[in-house]
Amino acid sequence: MSEVLAHELYSLLVPLAQERLIVPRACVAEVVTWQAPEKMEGAPPWYLGTIHWSGRAVPVISFEAACGQSPPNPGTRTRIVIFVALSSQIPSGYFGVITQGFPQLVRVNADVVKHDPSRNFPERGPILCQVRMLNESPLIPDFECLEQMISEETRAS
Repeated sequence: MSEVLAHELYSLLVPLAQERLIVPRACVAEVVTWQAPEKMEGAPPWYLGTIHWSGRAVPVISFEAACGQSPPNPGTRTRIVIFVALSSQIPSGYFGVITQGFPQLVRVNADVVKHDPSRNFPERGPILCQVRMLNESPLIPDFECLEQMISEETRAS
């Protein structure tokens, strides 16, 4: 039984406007109600600004816009998922991504998740790959790339 559990990962399906991300549950610190970020002068469309969370100024981004799409308009279901930064590039140690609803908890293992080669993504972009699981094809974000992007914009301000 413990061998089976060692090969499972609690993950979250994070709803975006047209896609969903799949991320390990341990990467998410909190999901907070939408609040308009304080804008940063001269920032690209994907860098929405910062919010104050847990005594920190946390940068907030639109994943869609970081991929070259239009950022979604906030609505009644919009939330901000606060991610734990994996590197030390972001001074607060956290960053937020706007979502279109609450993330859904799922348990994944090699029997449930398979690589989906139906789409190609730019090598230096914020998407590692797409996977196939049951009736979904969520994206796996490249946190290292996102943190680098955020870090560069934060230093530029």
